[in-house]
Amino acid sequence: MLQIFVDAKYDFVGKRRWFYVASLSAVVVALLSIVVHRGLNYGIDFTGGTLMQVRYDKPVTVGQVRQGLDELKLGSAVIQQFGDAREYLIRLPESEQKTEETSSRIQAALARKAGGQVEIRRVEFVGPQVGRDLQFQALYAVLAGMVGILIYVAIRFDLRGGVISIVALAHDVIVTLGALSITNREMSLPVLAALLTIVGYSINDTIVVFDRIRESRGRGLRKGQSLADLVNGAINQTLSRTLLTSFTTFLAAFVLYLFGGEVLHDFAFALVIGVVTGTYSSVAAATLVMDWELSGKRRAPAGAKLAVKTEGAAAKKS
Repeated sequence: MLQIFVDAKYDFVGKRRWFYVASLSAVVVALLSIVVHRGLNYGIDFTGGTLMQVRYDKPVTVGQVRQGLDELKLGSAVIQQFGDAREYLIRLPESEQKTEETSSRIQAALARKAGGQVEIRRVEFVGPQVGRDLQFQALYAVLAGMVGILIYVAIRFDLRGGVISIVALAHDVIVTLGALSITNREMSLPVLAALLTIVGYSINDTIVVFDRIRESRGRGLRKGQSLADLVNGAINQTLSRTLLTSFTTFLAAFVLYLFGGEVLHDFAFALVIGVVTGTYSSVAAATLVMDWELSGKRRAPAGAKLAVKTEGAAAKKS
């Protein structure tokens, strides 16, 4: 395997409190942004509205399309070039008017402003009830994914590892949603797909690190080796693999963001943020394993003493 870091000995455990501060700060900022914006900026997939695909007989600009829509005063519309400069997707907020009536008015207004012919190729309407149902289904999908991962990791490793993995996943999802909120991007079905992808991607990196920790612990601590040394060693041994995988994924998502077109911008943006936070949380989660175990060991002596006293009492009775 290609190694970027040969015999790396970075002290991640020693810097773990900085990880905790950075993670907590990012989560707080993300939640504050969502609260200040009064929730996420849901697209028509979740709030209801109309999606139209139109094609002109000649190339036009987004500004010309916008002028035609502004003439009808239908509210804020999202216009996205779809393919070449003759075809566009138009997303309109929910309207009380009938879809057929709105479509004919839009077609006439767009044709007038462009000075040509306009063909309406597709019209989709999402009602408010369907939008609300999709919001709940999206939440259930993310929660179901996390519960499934918790069960798998708890069986594959232990309950402690499962809980830590879910904390790391929740951190990644919240930070990504916060980035969407700060940049005022839409929460749509493609973005939901990106969030589910992030959940799967992040847990993959985390499991690789956890597996190495388990292998190292199975061989036992060497003379003079502490638990912190073991965790540091596991992270450093998987560091090249983690960064190589993350960099290639990040590069693909970033190229998609730059050249994928307006339709894929929000999807690619969520992936870019998710890959970065997922890579970071995989390392931070591993350091949390040590703190959790150390806290358990601090409580162990009292239990051990109680067990000794109980055994002694039982021996005297016999």
